[in-house]
Amino acid sequence: MNLRKILILAAMIFIPISTLALTNRTDTLEVDGWEPAVEGIKGIEFQKFRLTNPAPVNVFVARMEIGNPDVIIESSIAQGRISGGVETVSSMADEYDQALNNWPAEFTLPVTNTWGSRNNVVVAINGFYFGGGVELPGIPWSGQIHSGWYAKRYTDFESLSGFVWKMDRNYFIGECVTHPQDKQIVYIADNEGSQYSFEIDGLNRPREDNELILYTSQYDSNTDTNSNGIELLIEMEKPTSITEINDNMPKGFIRQVNDYQGSTPIPFDHVVISANGTTASELRATGIITDGNRIAIAQKVKNCSSSNESNWNYAYAGVGGQFYFLRGGVIFDYSENGQANVRDPRTAIAYNDDHIFFIVADGRNLGGSEGMTVAEMAEFVKNTLKATDGIMQDGGGSSTMVVDGKVVNNTICNEYSCKYHIFLPSLKNTSDSPTSFNQRYQRSVANGMMLVVVEPKEQSQQAYDPFDPVTTNGSIKVYLGPGDNYAVLPEQINGVGTISDPLNKLGGVYAKGSYWWKVNFGSTEGWVIETDISPILKYQTAKEFKPR
Repeated sequence: MNLRKILILAAMIFIPISTLALTNRTDTLEVDGWEPAVEGIKGIEFQKFRLTNPAPVNVFVARMEIGNPDVIIESSIAQGRISGGVETVSSMADEYDQALNNWPAEFTLPVTNTWGSRNNVVVAINGFYFGGGVELPGIPWSGQIHSGWYAKRYTDFESLSGFVWKMDRNYFIGECVTHPQDKQIVYIADNEGSQYSFEIDGLNRPREDNELILYTSQYDSNTDTNSNGIELLIEMEKPTSITEINDNMPKGFIRQVNDYQGSTPIPFDHVVISANGTTASELRATGIITDGNRIAIAQKVKNCSSSNESNWNYAYAGVGGQFYFLRGGVIFDYSENGQANVRDPRTAIAYNDDHIFFIVADGRNLGGSEGMTVAEMAEFVKNTLKATDGIMQDGGGSSTMVVDGKVVNNTICNEYSCKYHIFLPSLKNTSDSPTSFNQRYQRSVANGMMLVVVEPKEQSQQAYDPFDPVTTNGSIKVYLGPGDNYAVLPEQINGVGTISDPLNKLGGVYAKGSYWWKVNFGSTEGWVIETDISPILKYQTAKEFKPR
């Protein structure tokens, strides 16, 4: 990311002053008009705009009807791991399509367990900046909220908290935030009335000395820790969301105590409390770190005194953002920021009372589509889209929009810069279409945002009951969650197990094209495809065996 800044500053030396002028766009062509993004789906529409003044640019816009209860916003995480994954936008959209989400069927307080509905991903865009170096290239800047889970903390005292979508269908653009240490708490209690509390030092990041870190499944397949501490594997009743210290805190139960062990696998509906040094000693000293005891977790996000007050509780999806360019209908002045005045490919999220807009402007195609400055994007969003608020995401070569699984914008020029007025390099002597060509020339990014149709929970008619015995149909894979979008456990299984009884009651749930069951194979427990197991005949009477 430092190299990107250097290149941007270097490029500005050669940009004529006239290209930086803040000129209102007077020539706007609505190329196709608003149409359903996918035929037969209501609530999500798409349109391409062709702008010609002060420079030509193609702008691709998808909008979601806020009042339609069947459509929502979800974030995506490259390779499903905050720890450093990168992936193209279209690949992430495919990864999360038909995967489970945690959208509540009806928002009421207290928020109840609503596991099991699925994503039908209609539109996807890239998210925020990322870094991390060669070994961990995809750690998102600032924070992320995914499907109700607080997956990465927003950066304290920086205005990078971006667009946020909530379970009650409210939404806002966050600004400067903090995480009060005395409001990041894990409570541990037993049935005898004993209760202890511990401050959470960090979320989904490497554990350092004398720390207590909370890990969710969005971090990675395991905690990637050494064996110097203690780790509590906790099955949750609902996601560990941003929540005040109150009766509605996410709760769960201790399922494993891994003392002097590290790298605990993290199933999709579990978290791990990991501590070492003096903090680990204090946990052990409670005497109630045992299987079955109760856990409650609070994570408060507080606005800085300089920011507008926003209620972060029950946030469902969000990634970081920069250049909050439109606030309450007023364009914010970034004329003193050099990067904001470069005409570049841009990605933005905007909204008004009726719609939320995903926006991608192509650039770096001289005479074809030359990109936008932040001020030009602000004018377009306010005057053409009639939005009241808007914020930028990562841009440049990262700017990508996927509609119904296909890239709709010109990623090749955004990434490599086209010197002449072309949409794509010559497609002569090739069967490639512009769409398929762009599919291949996408930059891998760390996260994204998606417009999603919620599909209802569906469960198998197979009559397995908890603790029913089953056998594998050969050697099979076992996953950390119901779907092949979750990590596979290292050991393949060939043998006998029993049907588990998860708190979420998702036995036989449909996801990613299959029905899934949680099965205990003794040393290994996880989710398997229904067709990979068969029932074992159970003895019913002295003369009869009956399959269950």
